Amino acid sequence: MKLALNKISNTVSGLFATLFGASAKQIDNNSRRLVQYIIALNKKKNPNEIINEASLCLKDIVNYRLFAFAIKRENGIDVWLDPRMYKLSLESIIVNDFALKDKTGIKYLNHSFDDYEQEKKFTMKNLVSYDLLEEDCHAKIYMVPGRTMLICHDDMVSVILKSTGIALSRQMNIARLADAASLDPLTGCYNRREFKTQINRNIASAMRHKTPLSVFMLDIDYFKKVNDTYGHQAGDQVLKSITSLVKKNIRTDDILARYGGEEFMVILPRTGKREAMELADRIRFKIEKTPIKTTENSIYITASFGVASLKGNGNATELIKAADTMLYKAKLNGRNTVMPGLIKICSQESQLYQSIPKTSVQS
Repeated sequence: MKLALNKISNTVSGLFATLFGASAKQIDNNSRRLVQYIIALNKKKNPNEIINEASLCLKDIVNYRLFAFAIKRENGIDVWLDPRMYKLSLESIIVNDFALKDKTGIKYLNHSFDDYEQEKKFTMKNLVSYDLLEEDCHAKIYMVPGRTMLICHDDMVSVILKSTGIALSRQMNIARLADAASLDPLTGCYNRREFKTQINRNIASAMRHKTPLSVFMLDIDYFKKVNDTYGHQAGDQVLKSITSLVKKNIRTDDILARYGGEEFMVILPRTGKREAMELADRIRFKIEKTPIKTTENSIYITASFGVASLKGNGNATELIKAADTMLYKAKLNGRNTVMPGLIKICSQESQLYQSIPKTSVQS
């Protein structure tokens, strides 16, 4: 590490000398400052902190007017953006560069945006971008510099980005090891232990921000018969297929966990009970209509759902118990159903939603 920093320091010294014809003392001070940024990068403990440190250094070097750091993830792109009001101007560029279907695949790391926030158009005429490819880290950096970019600036930026990529790659490897301990090995979703951590975290966030929070518990109907009839390998395929189907029908921020043998829990931040019931029924319907292909058969299954929402000063135990109670009622109502059920009554003046004990959602 020390040798690497010395090499970077010598490189930076040469860059400052070429650009400014600076004195030895000025060169040493500037290169020392850059090396300090790089050391700080490697001390950070999570991607957000690493990118924030990189932004401070790049602000110092190019005095950017816009800066964005986009990291490719399995299910989309994580973006760190400064300033926040220009996201509209950059999103189409990110969508195109990363071949996304639309901007719904973009998640912002350092901001949560409200619907009522004003966004400003920003010219991308002077936008420069850099690709960052490190082990386990595919990212792209976008900047609109506040000063003219010379070759030496590019070289300095490259030094910072290289260091940022190494730091991010290391932290992502650490996170991957942590994830391995929190994931169910068969389905790849969170295990029950991690679910408890996630539900407590989301309840605390919902209470702090005064936002709704809902969950639903789903149980595969007659799963034992699947194992008995088709074998345990077919049963495993059913579990993996259900996991995949649910993941495709929930948002990036929603959390799926395998709660028991054939039971799953989904945490739905910022979601009211009605929306949670509607989502659960859409997934119920897709499960019912989607054949699960095994090596020898195509299996049709159904699932039952119990939905619950956080109330007042409720806690995780109460929320899980409420969802479990609704799931039990769904089983009693004939399975392949969502409880509580939802009926929509339309009139000329308004729409009234009422929960009633039906065998499925009706509209």
